[in-house]
Amino acid sequence: MSSSYGHDFRMTIFGQSHSPAVGVTIEGIPAGSVIDFEALQHFLNRRAPGQNEFSTGRKEADMPEFLSGLKGNITCGTPLTAIIRNRDTRSQDYMNLANLPRPGHADYTAQVKYAGMQDAAGGGHFSGRLTAPLCIAGGICLQLLQQEGIEIISRIAAVGGIEDEGELLASTAEKTFPTVSEERGNLMQNKIAAAKKEGDSVGGIVECRIMGLPVGLGDPMFDGMENRIAAAVFGIPAVKAIEFGAGFSVSAMRGSQSNDMFCISEGKIQTETNHCGGILGGITNGMPLTFKAAFKPTPSIASSQRSVNLKTMKQETLQVRGRHDPCVVPRAVPCVEAAAAAAIYDALLSRRKETR
Repeated sequence: MSSSYGHDFRMTIFGQSHSPAVGVTIEGIPAGSVIDFEALQHFLNRRAPGQNEFSTGRKEADMPEFLSGLKGNITCGTPLTAIIRNRDTRSQDYMNLANLPRPGHADYTAQVKYAGMQDAAGGGHFSGRLTAPLCIAGGICLQLLQQEGIEIISRIAAVGGIEDEGELLASTAEKTFPTVSEERGNLMQNKIAAAKKEGDSVGGIVECRIMGLPVGLGDPMFDGMENRIAAAVFGIPAVKAIEFGAGFSVSAMRGSQSNDMFCISEGKIQTETNHCGGILGGITNGMPLTFKAAFKPTPSIASSQRSVNLKTMKQETLQVRGRHDPCVVPRAVPCVEAAAAAAIYDALLSRRKETR
């Protein structure tokens, strides 16, 4: 199923942007695992809408309700299901989109695929709203990985062509605008504000770093760690590209530059550089696993756009209504962490089966 992910850890996300609730069913978490609800809510709050001038005006508490799979705050081994209720919806804002697809959105492709039966309000199942249940699952995985000594951190690496400065070495989770450089972060915020004022939007890049991984997670070919992480990250709407380690820049290097030379550090085999991003042959090598995800500008913008009326087959001018982020990147940072955590935890459970 397209809305399910994972092998040994499996999550299925359900709901639409304006349905009564969105949610997730999780299978594979061992019985007896403790979930810190306060920490989970703190994580979900990083993604929640309506918190500042750079996010949608939609107000949602994003408080998860667990329907099954728990005794108190401890997993009982059965499928864990949680929902987040949608309370601040304005479906009337999308009435004009029934036959007039928004450029850059899935309106047209969904209309063709589902013969008009899809829920178009708020983007339906294609909406960024579906990252809320992703963050429930990923937030739980983050806690379970921390117990294993594995830490996942991220930052806004760029917005609208403005790049952050400094190396990502510590969590930015407690920052209002999660960049390493405060100065560069302010420039990015100005860029977002300018686009919003002009009825437009901007995209950007989120960088993620995973530390404390053991050697041996992942498999060659189709189940490598790049494959697993990419599959989860591309489940986040607006992601258009992903690169691991040095990414596309390795294409301009020589082998002598790209190759990460092995060495001994603190009694362990490591590499002098990390162009591979901690993955060789699809398998973790013990170095930090690093990747970047590129997000396109928010398609729903206030400026007029050209579209085609699917009923009359004539071109029309479209004015998008509703509440939308001028840049999804700030709220996407925890989503990237959640997707990475799900992929890593799934691979960790798979590895344990192999080494029994």
